[in-house]
Amino acid sequence: MTDIVWFKRDLRVHDHEPLFRASKLNKIIPLYIIETDLWQQPDLSDRHYEFLIDSLRDLNFSLKNLGQELIIRVGNAEQVFSNLIKEHAVENIWSHEETWNNWTYQRDLKLKRLFTSKNIKWHEIHVNGVFRGLNDRKLWTSMFYQEMEKIPYEKPDKLNSIDILSETLPSADDLGIKSIECPYRQRGGEREAQNVLNSFLKLRSLDYSKNISSPTHSHETCSRLSTYLAFGNISLKQIFYYTKTAINAFKDGEDYANNMNLRSINAFKNRLRWRSHFIQKLEDQPNIESQNLHDAYNDIRDGYFNEDLYHAWQEGQTGFPLIDACMRSLINTGWINFRMRAMLVSFASNNLWMDWRKFAHHLSNIFTDYEPGIHYSQIQMQSGTTGINTIRIYNPIKQSYDQDKDGIFIKKWVRELQNCPVEYIHEPWKIIEGMYNYPAPIIDEGETRKKAAAVLYSIKSKIRNSETTKKILKKHVS
Repeated sequence: MTDIVWFKRDLRVHDHEPLFRASKLNKIIPLYIIETDLWQQPDLSDRHYEFLIDSLRDLNFSLKNLGQELIIRVGNAEQVFSNLIKEHAVENIWSHEETWNNWTYQRDLKLKRLFTSKNIKWHEIHVNGVFRGLNDRKLWTSMFYQEMEKIPYEKPDKLNSIDILSETLPSADDLGIKSIECPYRQRGGEREAQNVLNSFLKLRSLDYSKNISSPTHSHETCSRLSTYLAFGNISLKQIFYYTKTAINAFKDGEDYANNMNLRSINAFKNRLRWRSHFIQKLEDQPNIESQNLHDAYNDIRDGYFNEDLYHAWQEGQTGFPLIDACMRSLINTGWINFRMRAMLVSFASNNLWMDWRKFAHHLSNIFTDYEPGIHYSQIQMQSGTTGINTIRIYNPIKQSYDQDKDGIFIKKWVRELQNCPVEYIHEPWKIIEGMYNYPAPIIDEGETRKKAAAVLYSIKSKIRNSETTKKILKKHVS
């Protein structure tokens, strides 16, 4: 008999429960499907695909060392599985539960029907502290920590090989995937993920808390694990385990731990739960990818979309130096810290008064670490459409003074302002408009911020104790 281990967003051999359990039973086909229709979805681009290719090559290296290479199939998942089931005596399908975008959710519903019709058992195992079928959040926090306290699975001792050929990995061009050049993106793979974690725990974490919001320093002092988590090159449980080990080593005074700042490591560990909390939102309510969490906000931005303003924001040409530096950096690196992401969303939603659905895919295209559960939850929070979260409207000028005091980050990415005196770097329009071949501000920041606040606070005061708000709180708040 043969089992199939279906790899999706879990591209690793360590702490992979489906792989470990299946390896103890039958011969297995370790399968990854390049789903051509998935890669035509509007939330994906070639930077995601290139990171995926890195990850698959690394996974294949590890699996070959265990005795069986990764089997690649290209096409429709239903057809791929139907063919494999015909060709091999398939008894079980093993995978992790996947909380991703609406396309993968609909695909899984079709596959569930297929496997049921073939009398094949699909073992879906929860992962990353996200649980299927919760009615509310009463027990979620305790469930999360119980899961994170478990010791990660070792990789299997060996895999029994099977006579099956793999298909060739197509290129992004072959698949017609949207191209957005990213010259400084991170490289994918399980070994890369472990190296990044080690460098963070042993050295880079020293100034984590101090620099978490700094656009200049956070590229180095933040963990930079988000993309590896998004593709499953490393599991959240592994990060918890190694972080806990590092904290204990710090307390015990081991030499390498003397480079660490215990407060920073603990702050990092506390934020790991935050990640799963937001993915759980999408698991519990998949429609937040396309609908406002609270329907009181459904029509407030209708008719306000301005194509010229959108393109200026999209291309880093708004006339607000920190906004433009963040967007240009993000396009070229695929990553920026949380505060700067929140500021970009706030500017688009509140200052430009755009419906978040108009720009969500642009950001998902350029975040190499795009994770739908976090992406759509956070965009709605910063747009003020949840009805339950604090309304935050970031002032990009204040953020510029606070987070990039000397304009180092701005001058790196907004080359037009390289020669601008530091005292004007945050508000270059105060010198001479157009002096540095840099655009004037595209909106009045103060006026637009006040208008947005007035609308959002007015609605929130009216719905504070509504039945809809109470239901949202019960469903999504731990």
